[in-house]
Parts: sequence; structure tokens; C-alpha cells
Amino acid sequence: MPSLDRDILRLAVPALGALVAEPLFLLTDTALVGHLGETPLAGLGVASTLLQTAVGLLIFLAYATTPAVARRLGAGDRPGAIKAGIDGMWLALAIGVALALVAWPLAGPLVGLFNSTGAVSAEAVTYLTVSLIGLPGMLVVIAATGLLRGLQDTRTPLVVAVSGFAANAALNAVLIYGAGWGIAGSAAGTVIAQWGMAAVYVVMAVRAARASGVPLRPGVDGVSGAALAGGWLLLRTASLRAALVGSVVVASSLGVTELAAFQIALTVYSTLAFILDALAIAGQALIGHGLGASEVDRVHAVTRRLIRWGLGAGVVLGVLVAVAAPFAGPVFSSSPAVQQAVTATLLTMAIGIPLAGFVFVLDGVLIGAGDARYLALAGLVTLVAYLPLLLAVEVVHPPGTAGLVWLWLAFGLGYIGARALTLGLRARGSRWIVTGAPAR
Repeated sequence: MPSLDRDILRLAVPALGALVAEPLFLLTDTALVGHLGETPLAGLGVASTLLQTAVGLLIFLAYATTPAVARRLGAGDRPGAIKAGIDGMWLALAIGVALALVAWPLAGPLVGLFNSTGAVSAEAVTYLTVSLIGLPGMLVVIAATGLLRGLQDTRTPLVVAVSGFAANAALNAVLIYGAGWGIAGSAAGTVIAQWGMAAVYVVMAVRAARASGVPLRPGVDGVSGAALAGGWLLLRTASLRAALVGSVVVASSLGVTELAAFQIALTVYSTLAFILDALAIAGQALIGHGLGASEVDRVHAVTRRLIRWGLGAGVVLGVLVAVAAPFAGPVFSSSPAVQQAVTATLLTMAIGIPLAGFVFVLDGVLIGAGDARYLALAGLVTLVAYLPLLLAVEVVHPPGTAGLVWLWLAFGLGYIGARALTLGLRARGSRWIVTGAPAR
């Protein structure tokens, strides 16, 4: 179906660009801070881990907003779609302010959990406390991105992301070195860029609201509805994070070499996830719009097409990973032992990537359908199913590279396979198909 393929690519390609822009500029920030010395770089690592964990859990602000907006747009209610997006932005601002106020006095104790040296902890606290000023702006950007995706626009978020993170890199260079602020300059540059991006989105939202006659004040029903859907998606995301953390814990028990190789493998896997996430984002927008328009046949067609895209992309990525596996080790490490372990782990990973493609697109389909409660409960079920596999690897404790291979089989085929089963069974049925716009 060429028309469906065009719709998917029209949304997925710009979404991929926006997804890739952020880590690329984060790498630039890391390089800029890295030239200050090992201590500031280590401090950045600690603080950014805390910030990225929080933001990763709060990505539901986009995932809850996108289907709500798309569904109303599909039902022909553009004012309602704009209003849903604005309510999502208000919720993001409230969460951001509350989280920043709570985290500010806890910055020291949170950094202390990492048992770093006093100098590293001081750098981390500096970066974290300055960065918290920009947290509300960052969350508003996430919610506003969900609004535009729901309006079937993924190009504007791409432009804003690239512009914002480019400004971030330039500001960091000026403030770190030109102004001599050190690691505080890196955080300040990011804060300015985040609020600048948020301001752009607020202006766009205000213009859209005025054009559609939508009030800008937060609606109690809309905000509470977004919070409810977001709560389920938060639980879903937390279960995913728990599975990853559990995997890292087991990898650490296998040995230093194995942990290093596993972290490299996770980095590669996260990179592949950006590509598959772009398809999932297209699914969120298209499915929400189709259900809002009560076009059930189109929803089924989009779902089937996305599954083919996910499997196809997974096969291509799997082949690329398998081909690159023997050469990837030296790129990341000079240790022969780590290189060998990386090669074996990536070859194992390649087998399960098509399955991951299937999972990612169905996750996007069900998020687009607003099936957040099922996704949350299914996430808990799959996590419970995965824990015995992790325990088995921990208890048997296969030596050397064999332990890594079994660990990735447990994650890439066991855990992802359990997710594929729960999502696939749901998608085969019809309980997730609820047409029309939700009540305003």
C-alpha cells in the first residue's frame, strides 16, 4: 500500500532525525566538559545519569499527549486536539516545577548514592542544581512534541530539536571556556537552550489556540485525564527500566570485562532503538488519528503495515549488526578480552533484533490507541517472567563470554519475546480498538 507507506515515512523519517539529534549534541557536551579534566567529566556522568533517568521516566508526557491529540484531530475536533495538547503542556510544567523543587535540596544526597570522591560529587551537585532550573522547560518541550506529533507534524519538532541542541552546543562552548564557568557553564547553556525551545513551542501553542478559539487556561478534566493516562505509561516505562537495570546488575556479577562489553552492547542496542522508535512514533500518530476518525479498516491496515516495517527494519538492522560485530570491539575498547566479548554479544543480539522491531511498532500502535492500562499491566507481567531468566544466569554463572551470551539471550529473546507475546495477543484482538474522540 504505497499511500500507507508514504504516511508512515512522512512521520517516521523526521521523527528519527529529532530522536538522533539529542544524543549527538549530548555527545558534544560530553566532549566539551571532557576537556576540563577527568573530575568534571565524572561529575557530568553522575549528574546526567540522574537527569536522564528522570526524563526517561517522564517521556509519558509525549506518549500520552500524542494519541489524545491525534484521536480528537481524527474525529474532526481540531480545537479539542489543541486543547488536549495545551493541557498536556500544563501538566508537564506542573510536574517539572514540583520535581525541581523537591530535587533541589536532595541534590547532595542523590549524588552521594554513587559513592564518588568528594571532588566528583561537588562537580555533580553543581551540574545537577543548575540543570534543575531547566527541567520544567525540558518537560514542556516533551509534551509540546507530543502535541505536534498528534497533529501529524514531526517536521517541526525536528527543526526545533536541531536548532535547540545546536544552540546548546554553542552556548556550552562560550560559557564553559569563554566565561570560565566550567561545568556550571555546561549546565547553564543547556538550561537556556531548553527554555528557548519551550518558548518556541509555547508561542506555537498560543497561536494555534487563538486560531481555533481555544482557552489557554488549564482544564481540570483534561489535565487529570492526561495524568491518568500518563500514570499508566509511567508504570510501563518503569518496568522497562527495571528490566534493564536488572540486566546490568547481573552483568556486573559476571566480571569487569563482561560488564564493560554489556554496556557497549546496550549502547549499540539503544542506537538501534532510535530507528525503531521512529516507526513507533508514526504508529502513535496514525493509529490515534484513525481511531478518532472511526476508520477501523485503516487502523488494521496501518497496524499490519507497521508490523511489516518493524520486522523488515529489524532484519536489515540485524544483518548490519552481525556484519559489524567482528569489527565493533576495537572501536569501543583496546582490551582484547572486551573486544571478543563484544563480538559474541553483538552476534547474539543480531538474532533478536527483528523481534524487537515487532515489539517496538506494536508498542507504538497500542500507545496510539490509548491502551495505556494494558501496556502497564503487561509490562509488569513480562518483568515478572524475565526475573527467573535473570536469576538463572546469576545462579548458573556461566564463565567468561558464555555468561554474556546467555544474558543477552535472556534479554533479547526471553524478555523481548515475552513482550512480543503480550503485545501480539492484544493486537490480534479487538478490545484495544475504541473509536471516536474521548469526552472533553
